Amino acid sequence: MNEQANAPKGIAFNLESHIEYAAGAVVSKTLIKKEIGNITLFAFDQGQGLSEHTAPFDAVVHILDGKAEITIGGQLQTVNTGEMLIMPANISHALQATERFKMLLVMIRGE
Repeated sequence: MNEQANAPKGIAFNLESHIEYAAGAVVSKTLIKKEIGNITLFAFDQGQGLSEHTAPFDAVVHILDGKAEITIGGQLQTVNTGEMLIMPANISHALQATERFKMLLVMIRGE
């Protein structure tokens, strides 16, 4: 489920409560979508994930709730609430929810 909904501009809001979990699903909500990049919220129910893929640009993942198993270039790591990592461009990566989690994904297109 992908929901196009820009973030409220000029008003503070809580990222974690701005998206809800859905049973057996991955929910995404685009906060900003511009030619130069995107900012997207995700909520992964337990057992859900994103299969291995690559992206042409670095991407920043910030875990807002729960914990994610993220594999980058074949290396598995657990990323917990409050932690973030940078997924490097052109390196395969995948995400798996062994428990449900929410994350903010920031991708900026560039060199």
